[in-house]
Parts: sequence; structure tokens; C-alpha cells
Amino acid sequence: MTASTQKADLHSALRAAREALLWKLDGVSERDARRPLTPTGTNLLGLVKHVASVEAGYFGATFGRPLPEPMPWYAEGAEANADMFADATESPEQVLAFARRAWAHADDTIGALPLDAPGEIAWWPPERSAVTLHRVLVHVVAEINRHVGHADIVRELVDGSAGLRAGGPSMAPGDERWWVDYGARLEVLARDAEA
Repeated sequence: MTASTQKADLHSALRAAREALLWKLDGVSERDARRPLTPTGTNLLGLVKHVASVEAGYFGATFGRPLPEPMPWYAEGAEANADMFADATESPEQVLAFARRAWAHADDTIGALPLDAPGEIAWWPPERSAVTLHRVLVHVVAEINRHVGHADIVRELVDGSAGLRAGGPSMAPGDERWWVDYGARLEVLARDAEA
């Protein structure tokens, strides 16, 4: 496998993760996009903002190519976790536009640099901060897919939508009744495990 094939494969996996994340916002109301559905406040719009911010950092400053716009949620004195939700001044359209700009910037970096291009991640411990584009691609693909998993659960809690993409074969075939019965069967197994 050539370096260009490896880079193309990793970049393809990154794009697929972004698409899966964006699909989780399709058809939801603004309230449901913002709604925290876990005790830690995880919400769909915040996941998109966070993932875009992650890519802006890893594929920007790490390689001396910072995204040419401020990210006030990372500024000194910013509210903790401010990258994990859209505040009252940020519309869903603004968050999505930011994500598209951050992802285009990341794509430009990925396209411009070879896999062995050196970078430095300032927020990692010094003994691990020297990286290559290859290392960053692997790290970011893994991190974003983790957040896509969070979005899967949040979207399912919003309206029951589940899976990798609309109409995709990534879920077991079954109608609503099948899923209710399945959940009930798992609940019995869990209860019986305590006996």
C-alpha cells in the first residue's frame, strides 16, 4: 500500500465520520439540536461544534497552518466546555458554517502535506507532542468516530433515529414492535444477571 493510498483511506474515513455526524442533525428542530440529553450535557449541535474545533486545531496550528478565524470558546477566561454547546448568539446555521470552514481548512492541510509531515501538538505532553500528519489523521478519525457514537445515542433519544445514515443497513432489520420486544428481552437478561 502506498503512502498516497494510506492517506486517501484515512481521509475517506474522516469524511465519512463527518457525514455521519451531520446526518444526526437532519430533520431535528433547533431545540432538539441544542437539547442536553445526558447528565454531562451532550447535545447534537455541541458535538458538531466540538468536532469542527478539534479538526481546526489538529490540522491547523499543529502544522503551522492555523485556521484564520478566532475560536472564542478556547480563549482565556472562556466558559468551561464552551466548545461543547452553541451559546445563545450561535445559530445552528452558524455552527454548521463554521464546521464546513474548519473541515475545508483541514482538507487543505491534508491535501498539501505528506503523511510524514512533522507537526507539534502544543496541548499534548512534551514527550508526545511531536507528531506526523499520519499520526494526527489516525487520532482524529478515532476521536471523531467516538463523538459520532455519542451523536448516535443522542439522536436516538431525540426521535428514535439510529444507524450510520438514513436508510442504511447498519441496524438489525426490525420494525418498532421488534425493537420494543428486543429491549424488553435485554432488560430481562440484565435483571436475571442480578439473581
